[in-house]
Amino acid sequence: MTTSPQTAPLVDLQRLFVAIRRRKRFWLATALLGLIAGAAVGIVLPAPPTAVTKVIVVHQDDSPTDSGTLMRTDVAVLSTTQIAEAALKKLGSTESPEEFMKNYAGLGLTNNVMQITVKAKSGEEAVAQARALADTFIADHVQRSQAAAAAQSKAILDQRKNAQDELTKVDAQIADETGKGRNANASTLEGLYGRRAALASQVSDFDARAQQAGIGSPQVAAGTQVVDTARLLPKAFLKSTATNAGIGFALGLALGLAFAAVGAVSRDRPVLRREISTHLGASVLAQLPSKRRGPARLWRRSRAVAERKRVATTLVRAIKRDHPQVSLLELGAPKVTAALALDIAEELAADGKASVVDDLPGEDVRKLAAETHSEVVVLGAGDPDGEPGERRVGVGTVSPGTAWTDLEHLGAETVLVVKAGHANTLWLHTVARQLADQQIPIVGVVLVDPDPRDKSDGTLWDGLHTALRGRAKAAPVVQQVAVVEHIDELAARIAERVAVAEPPTRRFTPVRPMVPPALATPRPPAAPLPPPGTVSVPDHLDAPTKKFAPVKPPKRPTPFKRDHGEPTHKGELNAGLESEKSAEVS
Repeated sequence: MTTSPQTAPLVDLQRLFVAIRRRKRFWLATALLGLIAGAAVGIVLPAPPTAVTKVIVVHQDDSPTDSGTLMRTDVAVLSTTQIAEAALKKLGSTESPEEFMKNYAGLGLTNNVMQITVKAKSGEEAVAQARALADTFIADHVQRSQAAAAAQSKAILDQRKNAQDELTKVDAQIADETGKGRNANASTLEGLYGRRAALASQVSDFDARAQQAGIGSPQVAAGTQVVDTARLLPKAFLKSTATNAGIGFALGLALGLAFAAVGAVSRDRPVLRREISTHLGASVLAQLPSKRRGPARLWRRSRAVAERKRVATTLVRAIKRDHPQVSLLELGAPKVTAALALDIAEELAADGKASVVDDLPGEDVRKLAAETHSEVVVLGAGDPDGEPGERRVGVGTVSPGTAWTDLEHLGAETVLVVKAGHANTLWLHTVARQLADQQIPIVGVVLVDPDPRDKSDGTLWDGLHTALRGRAKAAPVVQQVAVVEHIDELAARIAERVAVAEPPTRRFTPVRPMVPPALATPRPPAAPLPPPGTVSVPDHLDAPTKKFAPVKPPKRPTPFKRDHGEPTHKGELNAGLESEKSAEVS
C-alpha cells in the first residue's frame, strides 16, 4: 500500500518550543539585563519632585446618575493651553504652555473631586505650580458658570422685550376698539382682553427668571474650591526602583523570547531526532549530553562518563565483526567525539592492538589523551599504515571546509557525532551527499546535547543494510581470500546482508503429496453373490398388497344448487351415491 507524503507544516510548534527552550540562556540573559537596566534607570534618573492637590468641582447640572462625563470634561479643560498659560502668568514664568502641559495631569477621583499632579525640578516649584493650576482652574470654572448665567439672563430679557412689545400692541387695539362706543365688537374685545392677560403673565414671568439668572449659580461659585492644599509627595526610592526593574525585566524577557522564536524559524537548524535522522539518511543510535558548564560539571561528570562508556560499548560490538577500520566524524562536538574515540579504542585494545587517527583541526584527541594520560596510541593523518590486524579508529570532521576526499582514509564506514541545533538543513544534506559520493556508509548517528523532552523517533526504517538492527540479525559472513574491487565488494556485502537480515515474517509447512484414501488403505474383497435361483423369498413377501380406498373426485362448488338440478333431500342424495358405488364394484 502506498501512502502519500505528508505536507510539512509552515511552522512546527514542537520544533519552535524546543528551540526556544534550548536558547533559555539567551532570553534569561536579556531578562536579567532588562532588570539591571531598569534598576539602574531608577537610581541614575530618580523621579522628579511631585506635588499633588485636590479640588472639589460643583456643576450646575449635577445629577446622581452622571457617569463621570462632567468630570472628564473638567480634566480635558485642565489640559488646555488656556489654563496652562493663565497659570504661568500667575507664576510669572516664561515657560511655554506646551512644555508646561507635559509636567502636570488631572485625574477624576469621583464625579466632583479632581486630583492635580505636577512635576517640577524642585519641590517648592512643584507646590507653587500645583497651587497656581488649582486657582486658575477654579477661576475659569466659576467664570464659565457666570458667563452661562449671563447669557441665559440676556436671552430671557430678549424674550421679555418681545412679549412687552406685543402687549403694547394689544393695548392699542383694545383702546381703538373701545373708542368705537356702541359699535364696538364684544367678542373682539373679549379676545383682546384675554390676550392681554396672557402677555402680562408672560412678562412678569420673564422678569422673575431674568432676575434669577442674573444672580447666577451661587452654589457653583461657593462650592468649587480646593479641598486638599498642594503638598509634596514623599520620595519612595525603593518602590520606584522596584517598579522600573520589573518593567525592564518584562521588556527584556519579551524581547529575548521574540528574538529566540524568530531565530528558530529563520535559521532552520534541526533539533529533533526525527529531523536529523531524515536529513542525514541514518538512524540515531545513541545520544550523549554536552559538556556541562559551571558548577554542574562537578557532580554530573561521572554520569556523563558512564553514558559515554555505554555508547562506546554499543559501537564496539558493531565494529568488531566488520571492517577493521571505522571513523568517527564530528559536526559541532569535537571534544565529545575525541573522548568517545578514546573509549572505543580502549575497548578494542582489550582484544588486540588498537589506535586512534586524529584528523581534527584542533587535535582534540591528542590533547585529551595527554590530559587523561591515556595509553591509547594517537596517530596523525599522515602516519604510515598499521600492522596487519591492527584496528584503527579514525577521527575527523565534516564541518565546512572539510577535505571530503580524505575521509575514505579514516575508515570504510563512519559514525556521525552531531550536535543538535548546530548545522542547518542544507549542510546536513551536503554531508549526506558527500559521504554517499565517497561511498562511505553511515552506520548511525550519535546525537550530542539533545533536548531532554524530545520524544520523536530517530530510526530510519529504510536503512536496514547499515543500521545496527540489521547487523545484529545478520549471520557471520565467510571471509573471502580473493580481494575484489571496493565497489563490487561493498555491493555484494550489502546484498548479502539484506537477503539474510530480512527473512520472511512467517514460515509455512512444506507441501506433501496427497494420496487418495482408496490407495492408501485398500478395502477387503466383498463376498460373491449367490447363483440365481438359490435365493429363497420369505413367505410374508408373497402376501397380497394392501387395498386402499378409491379416490373420489372432488365436487365442484356451485353457487346455486337449484340451477344444476341437485337433490335437495337427503334420501335422494344417498340413493345417488349407492348407484355410483354399485357401478364401480361391477
